[in-house]
Amino acid sequence: MEPRGRRTWVVGASSGIGAALAAELAGRGARVAVSARREGALRELAGDRMTVAPADVTDLESLRKATAVVTEALGGLDVVVLNAGYWKQMSAASFDVDEFRRHVEVNLLGMANALTCVLPLLRAQGSGTVVGVASVAGYRGLPGAEGYGATKAAQINLLESLRVGLRRDGVSVQTVCPGFVKTEMTEHNEFPMPFMISAETAAEKIADGIESGSPEIVFPWQMAALMKVARVVPNRLWTLAMKPR
Repeated sequence: MEPRGRRTWVVGASSGIGAALAAELAGRGARVAVSARREGALRELAGDRMTVAPADVTDLESLRKATAVVTEALGGLDVVVLNAGYWKQMSAASFDVDEFRRHVEVNLLGMANALTCVLPLLRAQGSGTVVGVASVAGYRGLPGAEGYGATKAAQINLLESLRVGLRRDGVSVQTVCPGFVKTEMTEHNEFPMPFMISAETAAEKIADGIESGSPEIVFPWQMAALMKVARVVPNRLWTLAMKPR
């Protein structure tokens, strides 16, 4: 799918992958709108080439208002990128339900709120693409990622279900599963992060994937291969191989 002229909304675009992707898509000729909670960061990113519609994905009414602003400014929607996310390391030894709830509110319910706003529009016009940003952390249970990994696994499942359910409506669904990307979200991690790439490189990979129409966009290839193999490791061996962070 050629991005030039496509009406594209990136939700979760104030920094990191979202900001880099919005810039990449705009550079490829897409008409881009950006949303996140930090309006100042959005306006700095957008300049005069993007529409700014501040929104908090945990607030459905906030997203409804942003949807109205974006669709009026762009004249509709062709591509919606759902990238808003939250990460904080957890511990099984001191499980914190409040931290777990925050992961669910932002990563899972935030995606559901955005879908509630955009799916009726895309289904009504009989076309469009939803791009959901999950993570390879959703492929297997990882110690220290009890909240993040659980919500990313749920996102992967949700997006796969929607891909089947929306096919007859003419709406495509793409799942993005990055490995480690250098962003605000990862800069305080104190554990090894193999095969880390820049947000700009991640944005190029996602933009290429959107153009190709691939149902799943996983990168970098080393992490993709590692985690796909991990999916078939027997549960007992996986448990023995993992070490608490």
